[in-house]
Amino acid sequence: MNITRENIDELNAVVKVDIAKDDYAPKVEKILKDYRKNANVPGFRKGHVPMGMVKKQYGQAVLVDEVNKLLQENLNKYLTEEKLDVLGNPIPKEQENFDWNKDNYTFEFEVGLAPEFEVSLDLEKPVKKYNIVADDAMIDRQIENIQKQYGKLVSKDEVEEGDIVAGTFKNEEEGIENETSIELEKIKGKRNLNKFVGAKVGDTITLKTKSLFEDDHDLIQHLKVEHDKAHDLDIEVAFTISEINKRELADLDQELFDKLFGEGKVTTVTELKEKIKEDAEKQFVQQSDQQLMNDVTEALIEKTEFDLPKEFLQKWIRTVGEKPLTEEEAVEEYENSEKGLRYQLIEGKIVKDNDIQVDFEALKAFAIEKIKQQMAQFGQMDPSDKELDDIAARILSNQDEVKRLSEQLVNEKLLNFYKDNMKFDEKEVTYDEFVKEIYE
Repeated sequence: MNITRENIDELNAVVKVDIAKDDYAPKVEKILKDYRKNANVPGFRKGHVPMGMVKKQYGQAVLVDEVNKLLQENLNKYLTEEKLDVLGNPIPKEQENFDWNKDNYTFEFEVGLAPEFEVSLDLEKPVKKYNIVADDAMIDRQIENIQKQYGKLVSKDEVEEGDIVAGTFKNEEEGIENETSIELEKIKGKRNLNKFVGAKVGDTITLKTKSLFEDDHDLIQHLKVEHDKAHDLDIEVAFTISEINKRELADLDQELFDKLFGEGKVTTVTELKEKIKEDAEKQFVQQSDQQLMNDVTEALIEKTEFDLPKEFLQKWIRTVGEKPLTEEEAVEEYENSEKGLRYQLIEGKIVKDNDIQVDFEALKAFAIEKIKQQMAQFGQMDPSDKELDDIAARILSNQDEVKRLSEQLVNEKLLNFYKDNMKFDEKEVTYDEFVKEIYE
């Protein structure tokens, strides 16, 4: 067998594989002999079927199968030994008048090569790095939410602002009839709110669905309408009140503190605020880190210029899926995935050049940390080392989980590498300011 490569340009090559009869004949002959030993053919004793009959019936199928096995095995071996950094998979070139009845065969494959490039972390415009803090307003809102959650409902006869009103929405033409409970603070507009204020159990209120709630998505829950229908829904509905309640806030006392954080861990409102601030800002770190990673990724893609074997990749995309794509579909798919491919190459280059590795011990430690975080959410604050080791062993025996955790760990190592080696434009913001700046 002989394998050669012709470089078309820096990004494209053709690999030629010559397979001679001596490469495949011994294996084909052995397989056919095994077929003969086990073949059950009427008129012949087992193991005594004429070899000519076996070859006529199975010969070409076995030949094609063995040649293809040889081809794939040796092509992959060649790409590995030559250390060719290929994109996608080799694409077989069409051959006119190919004849399996010949003794020797030649196959050609188009290959897309990864570009050579350098990555610089020295950006002209530094990426913004957000430090999200919990301000007093947010802490106060969180305390109020806690008081509501642990408070109690007190039945009332007449509706006032801030109450919770239970009842049934109806509209016969639209087939709407749904029992629900509404927090009046979610009602939009003074006009709508005034229709509730002063009403009593048994009263029926007529309302317009358009701009009834601060969020149109609330119509899905309260009217039981489909998502698409909820947007811009503009009909009249009748709401008959069945119950009126006022939520009494829980006292900020030691009993509540112990329920929230364990006995004696928080003893004053000041300590409560400090704990809420600490816990919130820990969660904010994850969000700011994710945004930092997104922004660094975008910046590196924009700064790091290199060409890709575009035509080859589009051709490969056409054939790689379950069903072939049209040329137009392949072009669209390539354009949608090009940015991701570029960052994948950039990331691979950074990982390789800076020896960013994930070994088993690091992966196990990472898995255990994730397990501890998850167990803490369910109140298991102090699991034993044996319990953690046993759970980690089960997780790491699953290859899909190993892959998922490895990707997360590499991502974490890359983020820390960026933090240590890049300059950032650091900005302190509240969570509301962060959401407004990023998402609006």
